[in-house]
Amino acid sequence: MEILANYGTMIIMVAALFGFLMAIGIGANDVANAMGTSVGSKALTVKQAIIIAMIFEFAGAYLAGGEVTDTIRKGVIDTSYYVNQPEVLVYGMMASLLAAGSWLLLASYMGWPVSTTHSIIGAIIGFACVSVGTEAVDWGSVQGIVGSWIITPLISGIFAYVIFISAQRLIFDTDTPLINAKRFVPVYMFLTTMVIALVTIKKGLKHVGLHLSTGEAWLASIAVSLIVMGFGYLYIRRNYADAEQTVGHNGYAGVERVFSLLMVVTACAMAFAHGSNDVANAIGPLSAVVSTVEHMGELSEKTAIAWWILPLGGLGIVVGLATMGHKVMATVGTGITELTPSRGFAAQLATASTVVLASGTGLPISTTQTLVGAVLGVGFARGIAALNMGVVRNIVASWIVTLPAGALLAVIFFYVMQAAFG
Repeated sequence: MEILANYGTMIIMVAALFGFLMAIGIGANDVANAMGTSVGSKALTVKQAIIIAMIFEFAGAYLAGGEVTDTIRKGVIDTSYYVNQPEVLVYGMMASLLAAGSWLLLASYMGWPVSTTHSIIGAIIGFACVSVGTEAVDWGSVQGIVGSWIITPLISGIFAYVIFISAQRLIFDTDTPLINAKRFVPVYMFLTTMVIALVTIKKGLKHVGLHLSTGEAWLASIAVSLIVMGFGYLYIRRNYADAEQTVGHNGYAGVERVFSLLMVVTACAMAFAHGSNDVANAIGPLSAVVSTVEHMGELSEKTAIAWWILPLGGLGIVVGLATMGHKVMATVGTGITELTPSRGFAAQLATASTVVLASGTGLPISTTQTLVGAVLGVGFARGIAALNMGVVRNIVASWIVTLPAGALLAVIFFYVMQAAFG
């Protein structure tokens, strides 16, 4: 208690620095593979992808990033064990942020697409086990999260498979692919906009004081989606009026150009969905530190997130993406399977839908695994030979290493924190 009273401001400043470092790691690693499909399919240049991600990642983190934070902050460990020693919880959360951030920066430098969720949860489990014991970990909650690591790639893979097969049947495998692209791509735009609009209106806008009922949220989402669909229909009709309409190279090239437009919409949805879910990995532990220090060691069940924490997380994500994001982007965008705009769109929409679904239920999932699942789904739709299994094996190996690496680093940094402040 005395330490929190004497060094409270310094502790918050150091924790904010570690939280910012963690957010940079998220930006460098997870955001890169979220945008990798757009860059790999050549629908967007690296520069364009970074600009889109900067805007929509920050918006997602700031508007819709509060829901998942509670799970990371309270769900993984039982904070009641720290009631009489709140400073230990503070050191542990700071060590977790530094451990996960360090591992993510190393992985990003090496070009490994790892899970930020694995990193932070592994780190929190590591410090809890050495500070109190294994009984401090809510293993039931951890089982649910671990289950999501298997279920979410499966869900996103199925979504991507269905979306890609539907595009094949409705557009590519017809006598007039470009004419059908003009007809059906606006419908895909409607579905994509619905995904992003629902989570924004229903959950995100609560942070700015707008509370809508479920029915009102659906009506508003449908209205916005219809507007986007109408705009897309007019844009495609005007810009692709004179394109080649026969089956063959020109016809398919024209269709892929139409899907390139759609990729921009899904890239925005993906960035927003990612920001809303993964900012929690950085700000959850930071929020716990700030709350504990401000309440002089009192561990509250439910506390408001300080106004500056969400923007700090969003800014860190943007910095990480801009400075180190290109390496992981290359691994995901071109390594797993060959992507065209239509394939990349299927993977992106499936990933965004799965992440938004998980974010709405408060379950912290791995965007990396969700996206890889979606890309695998697209690959399977084309046959197993379309997948680079060597790259897939390396990615899975890096996932397995991440959780123990986070835990080990957190244990080391926890003892360093205790020595420094204790």
